[in-house]
Amino acid sequence: MTTLAAPVPATDGSEMTQVELVWVEQQTEHWLRFGREVREQILDRRRRILFFAPDAVFALVRWASNDHGTIASRLDILRAARRSEGYQTVPTVSPGAEILLRAAGWPKVSQLLEHIEAIEAQDIDPCAVSPDHWRHVQNRLAVGAPPRRYTRTRHRAFERMREIGA
Repeated sequence: MTTLAAPVPATDGSEMTQVELVWVEQQTEHWLRFGREVREQILDRRRRILFFAPDAVFALVRWASNDHGTIASRLDILRAARRSEGYQTVPTVSPGAEILLRAAGWPKVSQLLEHIEAIEAQDIDPCAVSPDHWRHVQNRLAVGAPPRRYTRTRHRAFERMREIGA
């Protein structure tokens, strides 16, 4: 009888999600609003790559302009997927991630930034917020309705559910 060895976690970064950030002042600006990267690789003075472990949640902001003003502003809240899971492709994210929330256009991005700030004002790390809450916010933004506040009570309930495996 043969036994299979337990999988060894990859240490070469192959299991990690990579996010390339670009900063060309007043032209193309990509940055993280929140997230905890495991590693950073600086490519040059305008570009760097951040590496995220599976299941890490982060917010990626992408903004671009031309001579006539802002042409794109986006905010994506993403969960770094495991290679065995399905994922969506997102520009500058390799190979991809689970999209929890997408906002395009400055009014929605601004509203979402305010929502994130309200969560942080309660001393809650946005990385630890329930993924279902981000999906809720996505759905409410899509129909033009204000999202429900994420409160400490909701957060404690989410943490308890995660503890018991529900």
